[in-house]
Amino acid sequence: MAKKHFFMLLLITIVFCSCKTAYQPIKVKEPARPKGQTHVIGLVAPKIDTVRIGIIGLGMRGISAVERFIHIPGVEIKALCDIRGELVENANKTLISSGKKPADSYSGDEKLWKKVCERDDIDLIYVVTDWENHANIGVYAMQQGKHVAIEVPAAMTLEEIWDLINTSEQTRKHCIQLENCVYDFFEMTTLNMAQQGLFGELIHVEGSYIHYLEEFWPYYYDNWRLNYNNEHRGDVYPTHGIGPACQLLNIHRGDRMKTLVSMDTKSINGKKFAKKYGVKNKDIEFQNADHTLTLIQTENGKTLHIQHNVMTPRPYSRMYQLTGTNGFANKYPIEQYCFQTTNFDTTIIPDHENLNAHQAVSKEIKEKLMQKYKHPIHIELEAKAKQVGGHGGMDFIMDWRLIYCLQNGLPLDMDVYDLAEWCSIIELSRLSIENGNMPVAIPDFTRGYWNLQKGYKHAFAK
Repeated sequence: MAKKHFFMLLLITIVFCSCKTAYQPIKVKEPARPKGQTHVIGLVAPKIDTVRIGIIGLGMRGISAVERFIHIPGVEIKALCDIRGELVENANKTLISSGKKPADSYSGDEKLWKKVCERDDIDLIYVVTDWENHANIGVYAMQQGKHVAIEVPAAMTLEEIWDLINTSEQTRKHCIQLENCVYDFFEMTTLNMAQQGLFGELIHVEGSYIHYLEEFWPYYYDNWRLNYNNEHRGDVYPTHGIGPACQLLNIHRGDRMKTLVSMDTKSINGKKFAKKYGVKNKDIEFQNADHTLTLIQTENGKTLHIQHNVMTPRPYSRMYQLTGTNGFANKYPIEQYCFQTTNFDTTIIPDHENLNAHQAVSKEIKEKLMQKYKHPIHIELEAKAKQVGGHGGMDFIMDWRLIYCLQNGLPLDMDVYDLAEWCSIIELSRLSIENGNMPVAIPDFTRGYWNLQKGYKHAFAK
């Protein structure tokens, strides 16, 4: 009998150990930091009184950047580059009509962007090309001694991410991702409220990119965006949703994303769009799903929920939702706040005992809250931003803050590790999905320094 019990116990132990091993997260390569190379957390660079810019890519996002920069003091656009000469010409017309000097033109050859990066009269390369060229241009620009700002997503693979990190650390040049949604008026106001403790401890945040793109597919040059979805699976465009969420949770500023699990639906509309608008590679089955979702857990036990859907008819949404121990905020489908009945700001609601934690505060109270906790950046820039425009003004604020920090020798609002963390979801979500929705370990892109800074902050000149 004792022998029987021994073998039964041994069998249970083997099964338990097997199950435990089976559910360990998939780990990807996390290369060691090269010798002589140090982190760039809090990186500052010498002040630049007049920021001289080369813009590479002048499609929908590129030309709008030109239109915004003409309203920012201390900026000179020195070079304009796009394979399509007519776009370069139109951008120069914009400069001339605003009273600015025309920039040098580069067009007709898809490799001419290197010439722009090699110029000695440029401080910042502004990259607004298709996704698959972002990282290559960013690396080369830093190697030529330039700071670099790259449209989202700035990198599509982990290899590209590590290349950008290593190059930034080696050259001590800024590498920022042009994530505009972190400057949205509701998002920044809510971030300010969270940083002042109104929601208590944040435990869960949500973000998404839900944007039905059928009417846009024909406008992407050479159909590059639909081609990418045809050949790749996973959340291929996560940064609008995850960027604001990570700032709320102080990612790599006291916490870090540790593990993710992703899953997706089958592709129905994606396949229809591929047939309707055409794709380069017709020999493969359409890869990306109509809807993809990702769950993430942090080192400190917080959670994030991120979604991607550009294929089905739905109202536009970035979700932007936070759950705290004392309150809740939500931007989509409606902007609302909810708080528990204690520890509330009595200057906003004197009779705070009548607060109902089961429902949102009234529209009047919400407006009072947003006015009282308006972010300092918005206090300074809101009127001008709404006048200039760019997704309601947040694009202008993004560019203005970039130039402001470069001119004053300050750390940028987003660094290369933000870029890495937010873009890593692209490849890591695919890895989870293609391995039966297995958990995947998220690398520490700071390589040991995620807890060096305490809390997310915007830098200001004294």
